[in-house]
Amino acid sequence: MASALSTEREALKATGGVMDGAIATNVKPSTPRSPADVRPERIRSADPDVFGVPTGREEEWRFTPLARLRPLLDGAVSDARLEVTSTLPDGVELVGVPTAEVDVPLPVDRLAALALQRCGSSLVLRVPKGLELDEPVVVRLAGTGPGHVVWGHVVVELAEQSRATVVLEHVGSASYAAVVSVLVGDGAALQLVQVQNWADDTLHAAHVASRLGRDATLRSTQVTLGGSLVRVTETVDFTAPGGDVELRGVSFADDGQHLEHRLLVDHSVPHCRSRVTYKSALQGEQAHTVWIGDVLIRAAAEGTDTYELNRNLLLTPEARADSVPNLEIETGEIAGAGHASATGRFDDEQLFYLMARGIPADAARRMVVRGFFAEVVESIGVPDLEERLMATIETELERAFT
Repeated sequence: MASALSTEREALKATGGVMDGAIATNVKPSTPRSPADVRPERIRSADPDVFGVPTGREEEWRFTPLARLRPLLDGAVSDARLEVTSTLPDGVELVGVPTAEVDVPLPVDRLAALALQRCGSSLVLRVPKGLELDEPVVVRLAGTGPGHVVWGHVVVELAEQSRATVVLEHVGSASYAAVVSVLVGDGAALQLVQVQNWADDTLHAAHVASRLGRDATLRSTQVTLGGSLVRVTETVDFTAPGGDVELRGVSFADDGQHLEHRLLVDHSVPHCRSRVTYKSALQGEQAHTVWIGDVLIRAAAEGTDTYELNRNLLLTPEARADSVPNLEIETGEIAGAGHASATGRFDDEQLFYLMARGIPADAARRMVVRGFFAEVVESIGVPDLEERLMATIETELERAFT
């Protein structure tokens, strides 16, 4: 692998590409934003009627194919549930709790508010104070059939000074709207991995709402490989100084898939850090990914250090990737802030360069895409899960290049 990457780097020098980790793209500059693009304060409410029914003209819905989400947007009452299985280390608790008894961040859109209103009870995962886990906590959520509307609420709660890796795996088939509330206490450290490996007919809309205490650490990774339409909105709120968050994600969109990830990191207190790294590959007709990265640095958030990065690799000409980074800064007293976005295709000259060094075209493409994803997948820190995810990506690559 090392020699292959070295060959790839030489190819970039010859073709003028830009190296992003292990992948070459031709960088396109972000479109300048006009004053009209500045977003109003985001509404947060547990009442679905506060948001109204989206029409597609709203900024937060303009990329989403609403007609496909209609089974969820209609908000029908349903008592269907996902099947839950888990692997829990000693000391970890997984219980059902009435939703009204849980103090969590408020939803940011209609579907999240409907999920909290309709779910009835919350699945709460608790890691007690001071407990440091060496083995991952795994919760598997399985859909039981196509067309079944399911409303859900999962709470991941780490008490102060605890440390854990939590994996939420989504499989099977369903129409699922959920809120995942992530509560990281003072001095706690959470590695959270969420895998969307649904069947091809699944709808999944989720709001992942994280709240960090003083000196808390969150490493959140989204891996989205399956489903007809997946829309994940992830928000981060800092409640005290010293918070440190990294949001990472990979997605592989196939023919007809719509995979959408929307982020809002709200720096409202001083001396917190955030990093965002999302990568997507797309192949096939009507394959579509959307990445919206919003970072807000409020006037009180002096000493903020933030950076967000999005990379998209188009494997076929019909695929489409929309990438919109947004950075709003209300104070000049910061440690650093920036963003970058690029979308590119395999270049014929680059492929010729690699093939001239004895690497077959299909093998060269697979090598580059594997390296593209490996940076994020290998940061998960759960070897068995990493191997399974890379095997799934390899299967997608076989479909793309055969």
